[in-house]
Amino acid sequence: MLAILKKEINAFFASSIGYLVIAIFLVLNGLFLWLFKGEFNILDNGFADMSSFFLLAPWILLFLIPAVTMRSFSDERKQGTLELLLTKPVSLFKIVLGKYLGAFILILLALLPTLLYVYTVYKLGNPTGNIDFASTLGSYLGLLFLAAAYTAIGIFASSLTDNQIVAFITAIFLCFFFYIGMEGIADFTSSNFIDQLGMSAHYKSISRGVIDTRDLLYFISVILVFLIFTVRYISTKPFHKKELGKFLVMPIALLLLNILTHGFYQRFDLTQDKRYTLSEASSGIVALVKSPIIVDVFLDGTNLPSEFRRLQTETRQLLEEFKAENSQIHFNFVNPLEDSASREQNIQQLNERGLKPMQVTVQEAGKSSQEVIFPWALASYNNETVKIPLIKNKIGASVQELASNSIQHLEYAFADGFSKLVNPKRRKIAILKGNNQLNDGQIFDFVKTIKDYYYIAAFTLDSVQNNPQKTLEDIKSYDLVISAKPTEAFNEAEKLVLDQFTMSGGKSLWLLDRVAIEQDSLYNASGKNIAVARDLNMTDFFFKYGVRVNPVLINDLYSAPITLATGDGSEAQFQQLTWYYSPLVNATSKHPIVNNLNLIKFDFANQIDTLKNNVKKTVLLQSSLLTRVDGTPREISLEMTNEEPNPKQYVSGPQNLAVLLEGEFTSVYNNRVKPFEVSNFINTSKPTKMIVIADGDVIKNDIGRNGPLELGFDRWTGQSYGNKDFLLNAVNYLLDDNGLLNIRSKDISIAFLDYKKVSEEKTKWQVINIVLPLFFLTVFGFLFNFFRKRKYAK
Repeated sequence: MLAILKKEINAFFASSIGYLVIAIFLVLNGLFLWLFKGEFNILDNGFADMSSFFLLAPWILLFLIPAVTMRSFSDERKQGTLELLLTKPVSLFKIVLGKYLGAFILILLALLPTLLYVYTVYKLGNPTGNIDFASTLGSYLGLLFLAAAYTAIGIFASSLTDNQIVAFITAIFLCFFFYIGMEGIADFTSSNFIDQLGMSAHYKSISRGVIDTRDLLYFISVILVFLIFTVRYISTKPFHKKELGKFLVMPIALLLLNILTHGFYQRFDLTQDKRYTLSEASSGIVALVKSPIIVDVFLDGTNLPSEFRRLQTETRQLLEEFKAENSQIHFNFVNPLEDSASREQNIQQLNERGLKPMQVTVQEAGKSSQEVIFPWALASYNNETVKIPLIKNKIGASVQELASNSIQHLEYAFADGFSKLVNPKRRKIAILKGNNQLNDGQIFDFVKTIKDYYYIAAFTLDSVQNNPQKTLEDIKSYDLVISAKPTEAFNEAEKLVLDQFTMSGGKSLWLLDRVAIEQDSLYNASGKNIAVARDLNMTDFFFKYGVRVNPVLINDLYSAPITLATGDGSEAQFQQLTWYYSPLVNATSKHPIVNNLNLIKFDFANQIDTLKNNVKKTVLLQSSLLTRVDGTPREISLEMTNEEPNPKQYVSGPQNLAVLLEGEFTSVYNNRVKPFEVSNFINTSKPTKMIVIADGDVIKNDIGRNGPLELGFDRWTGQSYGNKDFLLNAVNYLLDDNGLLNIRSKDISIAFLDYKKVSEEKTKWQVINIVLPLFFLTVFGFLFNFFRKRKYAK
């Protein structure tokens, strides 16, 4: 067998055709990956990974490998040496294996120079070395298995004929059929079984750096089947019908083995951030799907910027992971703008469903143009449909940061959408009324948002005066209470009801304003008002639980502007002016409630102190480093917009604005006189949670001419802040019983190339990756033939 292997390698490199085949492979890879414009160009894509190579290589190998294998047996048949070879004291399988391994080693030698591409990406990464080596290694392993399967098919095709060209064409056809043909048939018939018979489905997984024992078994099976077929076809014995059963035993056995082991497998995600491993929460949600979920993704099209093409690819790969978990999930990529005749109608229909388009800049041939895309998906299940956003906006983010944020958010977005479809509403939320909280119109958008997840009802504490025990029992039927900016003090009976609700395990979200001042109150003739402390009679309540909201104002240099009218009459204009009492908070915590959020806008926020007790406290949001704490009472004037701040006064550092409390709480009325007798008074709570936010306006939406606006949308600047996402995450975390929100803690890191370095060194690396592999091949060819001649000259 070794003699046959050596003979194959010597014969290949002894002829110019061998070097020509490898040279063509390297040149094509070099041109498509480093020079030609297009989706395969690594430098233009800007991502520090090898995904373009592993996407392109199967297509080039589809021609390279048949060129290498076409002469393996066809040349032996043509020259009449096959019969001589079969008379040697070597088994047929060893002859075939020798030929096979010889061809496979040649393919390995052809792939070896492509490691230079890895080095290039390593050097051009931002920072240098920003490449996932484990994932790249796994992808190379997948490419080797694919090449091994192609080689087995090529060897088989070569055994069928004595004509090399026929063998070449037959091998290309068979490789194409098994790589992509099966997928086409599967799409036509909607058969997942047929799809699994094709190589593409198995290669896609490994090429991402995910090693699955089912994929490895598949490729080994394909290799063995075609080697067995080759052994039979080179045999000189005539084929009898009686042998058919024996001949098909191995292929059928391998097919059954693949089917039987489909549910028993090991999967190894080699990616650094484990991005292709679904979280337990996602798997749990998908397991509940009993009938088809149809996902239509509208982020499709050929003229997308590289960052959005990457988002499209990551979306497809994530949906493939969901589909692998449960075959009831089906997805399609749809381009609603593809047909110019129905383009405007499609845009209108999608807009009516709340799927707003996005304009992106496309650079092509040195020119930039604006394209419209729809970064949305719709998921339908049992006649219900939910929309799933694919873009995670962040004010001031670069296109790279936008791509990273969006990719990080994908699994949560889809898992959350699927959860809405398959999980019936179970939890109940009480919106507290009776202490002059924000009215329904002011919290309309947030309530409308959480209605998709929970049952919502208004709950007033007024009845506590007449029947406090019944009020307590009624509120205990809810899982969460939300108090949105109360402005009237709570009496002791109301506090006891709320305390015992917490003791019984109830969750709560408090949005408090300890200072009485509103922006609207400044729009008067003088442009001034007095900010004074607001007594809610809740200081002892929160003090016992471990926090204190102080009646002071946060004055932050990093803040949102205020919109004022300047000029008189018809010459009046609206201007955005600096306003330091509207802090813009950039969440730096990795807690799932605030991880990867857009800026959150506060208005006249207060400060929260945390106090020592047994309750766990997590600071969710803080003001910026350049903060000043202003005491009250204090005059607030619009004249501040014309004043230059003194940076020396902004030295208070980050101030707590939102705090999460978790654990077992001690009753506020422990060892205290109670305002009414409580049956079954609870002194220490069950494990529960509470969030305190030192600003009631965080939940407040503006009111436009046509009704309430979206929470977080500033109609004057057109900016959308992260208030709604923050509060929705807060509610989901407080009521989360399946760990869904923890997906947001999953850190997906997208590696980018250094654009500046790419621009400065582009030509150098293009020359290195196109010319240097050919130089190595030339040197190898020269040395091989030099030593070969020297050997036979002796």
